[in-house]
Amino acid sequence: ARVELRLFVRIPAQVFFTFALPVLFLVIFAAVFSGDIDAGPGLSVSFVQYFLPGIIGAGVMSSTFSNLATSIAVQQHSGLLKRLGGTPFPRGAYFIGKVLQAVVITVMQTALMLAIAVLAYDADLPADLTRWGAFVAVLLLAASSGAALGIAYTRVIPNADAASAIIQPPFLVLQFISGVFFRHSEIPGWLQAVAAVFPLRWMSEGFRYAFLPDWFGEFEYGSTWGWQWPVGVLAAWLVIAALLAFRLFRWDRSSGE
Repeated sequence: ARVELRLFVRIPAQVFFTFALPVLFLVIFAAVFSGDIDAGPGLSVSFVQYFLPGIIGAGVMSSTFSNLATSIAVQQHSGLLKRLGGTPFPRGAYFIGKVLQAVVITVMQTALMLAIAVLAYDADLPADLTRWGAFVAVLLLAASSGAALGIAYTRVIPNADAASAIIQPPFLVLQFISGVFFRHSEIPGWLQAVAAVFPLRWMSEGFRYAFLPDWFGEFEYGSTWGWQWPVGVLAAWLVIAALLAFRLFRWDRSSGE
């Protein structure tokens, strides 16, 4: 994990965009959507308070799924992993290091987002230990499952040059249909059903449970509102993603090892 973090900070552009992009989204949304979301007499939350959880979820997927799939694809197709796989280096340590790197970066990125949201936009943090517990559980499960999915997704990347083109479109689509850029209740029902298959939708809901009052969640998400569904679905996705990574990952794409 230490080696992976050192490699990460040696690429200034990667460090900058990993941390700056979610902050930029937050600043833009705060500038464009000022004021409150009203859901009835005396029932309202600020736009920043509402969109912050979804942006955190998108940031988690960016720093885990997107970053790992891109960097590992480059290492695969450059022959680095083929050479590494032929050394006494324990193969499991490679994956543990990648996942831990993604989790550490995710925690740092999220802490930065929360600090800016609270200090610059008066966002409220989770109100009690139950909400904080849900937030931490969703964050760790989201980072771990996103990292495992990134490892598995390298199987569909034919070469290093195609990595960004293959990774970014589905990730961008999921952001739009998972309630990151729009209110979940305003997304057509069939798109909500599609989004419910993937983890980003449950990350967004889990983080919103931590940051929003109960009445708003029940209005937006209905019977799934709470920590149980997001934690359960993300835990299932972690198992699925780990199995996919184990089954699909190749050290040498040319020979199929």
